[in-house]
Amino acid sequence: MTAAEGLIRYPFDEPPAPGEAHEVAEGVLWLRLPLPMALDHVNVYAFDEGDSWTILDTGFDTRKSRDIWEAILSGPLRGKPVGRVIITHYHPDHIGLAGWFVAHEATLATTRTSWLLARMLTLDVHAVPPEETLAFFRRSGMDPALYEQRRTERPFNFADCVHSLPAGYDRIVEGQEIKIGGRSWVTHIGHGHAPEHATFWSLEDNLVIGGDQLLPSISPNLGVYANEPEADPVAEWLESCDRLSNFAEEDHFVLGGHKLPFTGLPTRLRQLADNHVGALGRLLDHLAEPKRGGECFVPLFKREIGYGEYGMALAETIAHLNHLHQTGRARRWTGEDGAYRWQAG
Repeated sequence: MTAAEGLIRYPFDEPPAPGEAHEVAEGVLWLRLPLPMALDHVNVYAFDEGDSWTILDTGFDTRKSRDIWEAILSGPLRGKPVGRVIITHYHPDHIGLAGWFVAHEATLATTRTSWLLARMLTLDVHAVPPEETLAFFRRSGMDPALYEQRRTERPFNFADCVHSLPAGYDRIVEGQEIKIGGRSWVTHIGHGHAPEHATFWSLEDNLVIGGDQLLPSISPNLGVYANEPEADPVAEWLESCDRLSNFAEEDHFVLGGHKLPFTGLPTRLRQLADNHVGALGRLLDHLAEPKRGGECFVPLFKREIGYGEYGMALAETIAHLNHLHQTGRARRWTGEDGAYRWQAG
């Protein structure tokens, strides 16, 4: 490895302002939509198709986001229509406005799992958490005071920020060649952060569309939830990082779902795997004595977790505990309070 290799570089120092765009490659515009959370933005991209645009990912379905898109359509997109929307994965900040674009005569392309999950979740609305979710909270060792609060309050519903989705879509699969913005791309699928997360690798230059599978400077959440309580997204993530590293080159220019576009993908993929390997080691040390899930935040995150981030922190903690359990490095049993206890060995 030369001195220049192994470095992660950011060719653009600043992101585009809402309603504006940076041209990051010929015919490729980088845009940014705000999010009402700690990670306060999502990156989206527009690809010039000549008489129309392909949009990749969309942001939340909110009045503010729709207003920004209206400004983008009449501004950087020069009044040309959006003919197609491509979605990397089903999370609300990426698929939220896909149905809104389809209602304006765009087509939708994504992976089967992304479409199925998003369409199902938009139809799954609850006034209070269902019993399956409450049982998952109890088994996971949620803080009792927080459990009592969440037991009776309206939960986040996917439909709160995701437009209704069409009954049909164009499926994206592993190894598929797809035309986007005049370039030919090959699709590689990742897992862990989201099932069947699509990434796209240009066959004509050094561009890679990474979504949340390939991010700089932050690691995407690997969470376990009530719908699949025995899932092991950590194993899926580590496998994906290893497999995708076979395609990664130093000069690949990665357009990610958050933060800044970057180069240095081989190094970043190693970091994205090592981050979780290190977290598993710290967690295993912490489990020298039996612990509930809600008692395992500090070794994973190296800080205290507040109310607003508690849900995602618990989901990621259970993901790592599941991995230790399913790989035989930790045992698990149910305590008298109904919460799992986890211990190394």
